[in-house]
Amino acid sequence: MRPTSGEKCGLVALVIAIAAFYRTGGIRSLRQQVERAGARTGNAAWFTRETTADALERVEKLLRGKQESSSETEKIPSGAGNAPPKTEKDPR
Repeated sequence: MRPTSGEKCGLVALVIAIAAFYRTGGIRSLRQQVERAGARTGNAAWFTRETTADALERVEKLLRGKQESSSETEKIPSGAGNAPPKTEKDPR
């Protein structure tokens, strides 16, 4: 069985692609590129993790601050901190 013209064309394209791959650096270059990309991805993952942790810490402080201030207001009697109530003797 003889190869068709499409199969011949595919084989020639494969040979050209392999030659170009080796000419541009081959496996060594590919490994270096993968290592660099992995390092960049690792740095990005670390940066994202740190940024998220910082943001969550700020949110926690904000929420806990509100909880503490709301618990403090519950401890203070309702009239405390306001101007003294008017009395009948007060001319205001």
